[in-house]
Amino acid sequence: MGYSGFTMPTTDPVAPMETVSLNETAIDVVELTRSLVEIESTTYHEDAVGEFLGTYLERRGWQVEKMAVPQPEESGHDGPRWNVYAAVSDEAPALVFSTHMDTVPPYIPFREDGEFIYGRGVCDAKGIIAAQIAAAERLRVEGFKVGLLFVSGEERDSAGAQVANTQPKGSRYLINGEPTDNRLALASKGALRVVFTARGTMAHSAYPELGDSAVHKLVEVLSRVLALELPVLEDIGPSTLNVGLIQGGRAPNVIADQAQAQALVRLVCDSTETREAILRCAEGLAEVDFTLEIPFVRLKSLEGFPTMVAKFTTDIPKLSNWGEPLLLGPGSIHVAHTPHERLAKKELLEAVELYVQIAKKLLS
Repeated sequence: MGYSGFTMPTTDPVAPMETVSLNETAIDVVELTRSLVEIESTTYHEDAVGEFLGTYLERRGWQVEKMAVPQPEESGHDGPRWNVYAAVSDEAPALVFSTHMDTVPPYIPFREDGEFIYGRGVCDAKGIIAAQIAAAERLRVEGFKVGLLFVSGEERDSAGAQVANTQPKGSRYLINGEPTDNRLALASKGALRVVFTARGTMAHSAYPELGDSAVHKLVEVLSRVLALELPVLEDIGPSTLNVGLIQGGRAPNVIADQAQAQALVRLVCDSTETREAILRCAEGLAEVDFTLEIPFVRLKSLEGFPTMVAKFTTDIPKLSNWGEPLLLGPGSIHVAHTPHERLAKKELLEAVELYVQIAKKLLS
């Protein structure tokens, strides 16, 4: 399929009309990362970066497929979005590298110095995309059957991964990329998103007995929730809870008739016990909706490679049909989603080598 009509960034590491032989031109992963970061692709706006990747991979001899991903009403955006899948041929890949194309807001322009690259997505996860492409091309030249899967929507609801899971390609292994400091993750925490909605009756704040404050109800619920003792897994650590959004009320001198809060629990086990505890906290005070759940997962490790525990959530649980999963990528999760996102150039290059080594170990 063609990708005509898309204008490449000026820093595209391959000239727009050039067709490249894999054996002729090695990938400059820093320059490829620059090209990706210079395309803004916050969640729901992945179309341009998807076009770039499709064109780039097609010109390098990959067989490219676009998987349409629905645009939800809440996005307020009617533009297209999709996943990009690339393979050597119609044959099933033994191993697929995967990560996400979307980023969190706000957009931060690319810059670099002698040691680091900076900007939104350099480690989460556009540098990972570049490293995975470079590794896949090296493996392909050596005769290994590998594929690439880059998805939309990971930062919000894993919508792209859910679409991809209905179209598996028969791979035995999936190497998913997230910032793990180039260490294989032994496990990845799950996520439970909770929405609390309290309702009340408006009145003049000088006469609180005439109203019923939704804000006061919500404050009481959140106080109880924050005091919960959440499950702990000995070799993984505790579940954690963050109240990330609160809104409600009309004015300081009005008894609030409505209030809402959103919280996110990082799961280390089945969510049943946590759900029941949260419902008890809100009983008689607020409605509770569990709007998203991604389960906790244990992951494959390999002898000789350093390990870690990912306290964050990934697309892996939503890609269960793509093979036995591993999780690895350059960069620190501590700077992802911050104004200071950065990635060491040395670590980016090391990631390419690690991806190649791990793939060969799995497929040998």
